[in-house]
Amino acid sequence: MSGNIAETLGNLVHQTAFFNLTWGNYLMIAVACVFLYLAIKKGYEPLLLVPIAFGMLLVNIYPDIMISPENASNGVGGLLHYFFKLDEWSILPSLIFLGVGALTDFRPLIANPISFLLGAAAQFGIFAAYLLAIVFGFSDAAAAAVSIIGGADGPTSIFLAGKLHQNDLMGPIAVAAYSYMSLVPIIQPPIMKLLTTKKERSIRMGQLREVSKLEAILFPIVVTIIVCLVLPTTAPLVGMLMLGNLFRESGVVKQLSETASNALMYIVVILLGTSVGASTSAEAFLKVTTLQIVVLGLVAFAFGTAAGVIFGKILCVVTKGKINPLIGSAGVSAVPMAARVSQKVGAEEDPTNFLLMHAMGPNVAGVIGTAIAAGVFMAIFGV
Repeated sequence: MSGNIAETLGNLVHQTAFFNLTWGNYLMIAVACVFLYLAIKKGYEPLLLVPIAFGMLLVNIYPDIMISPENASNGVGGLLHYFFKLDEWSILPSLIFLGVGALTDFRPLIANPISFLLGAAAQFGIFAAYLLAIVFGFSDAAAAAVSIIGGADGPTSIFLAGKLHQNDLMGPIAVAAYSYMSLVPIIQPPIMKLLTTKKERSIRMGQLREVSKLEAILFPIVVTIIVCLVLPTTAPLVGMLMLGNLFRESGVVKQLSETASNALMYIVVILLGTSVGASTSAEAFLKVTTLQIVVLGLVAFAFGTAAGVIFGKILCVVTKGKINPLIGSAGVSAVPMAARVSQKVGAEEDPTNFLLMHAMGPNVAGVIGTAIAAGVFMAIFGV
């Protein structure tokens, strides 16, 4: 009897995770705890970092939560494996864009179309990182998937990695993209201050003109037609972004707008965040390639921020001081965080200077610009 009890207890003990984890798993568990600290204590994009960090925690304690049906003894995959499939099939990133569209006011962009140029300039970081990634030894498709991190747009990064069949890199790419999105308030200000003078940071911009309801309704329709005719592969992202915005602006589908921007959006964030985090098992994540991706992502993000600010300085000269260069940094598309950073840095020089709505123009233009950059890469590689 005592022998059976001892055997039972021995089996129970050996079923615990302690006997199955590697040093890498413990390291990733520690990283997950740091992410949770940053999200909960510091408030760095908690809606993103909390599910990502918890997915990271789960997969490194219980790797079978991501096991595929082919490798499972009962033929049934792990819970987060099926969540991750929705990432690979580009379903969750597209639904995120639907929610973003329903939440986003495009009026600042419509009122000041020059913002399109600032949003486009900030995409320079993507193409600079693409060339650098090739130097690092990445294949063309892998370099494209990595470089899109420079847009500070997690859903687009996941979308492009899936379309270019870079599923093995999707975890590091997504974690890097979302990490840099959450660290926008830390990374951007030093670059912005380095490239601008106190006088430039103090520039006041005139009040934006009022945008009519008709303009607001026509905008998502016209953008969809033009962008998707030129780059049809952007339809899942741009189409969903503009559909969500049309829900918002039309005024006749309030229930759809509220669902897309609230319940559906948060459900998708949970699925996407946990599945992205679960793709960072120690075995898959602790590689030299991951470090290269993190470095390249930072370079892309820094270059994008710098390019936006520099182009803002050029427009400042062209318009004879009517454009504050700080709003150019918002073109990296981390909505609305990047616009808030532009406002914060400007307010440090002049607390009464209100740049937020002006910065929202390049910010939402950057969302469209990053999706277009992804479409360009897909067109280049024949996807």
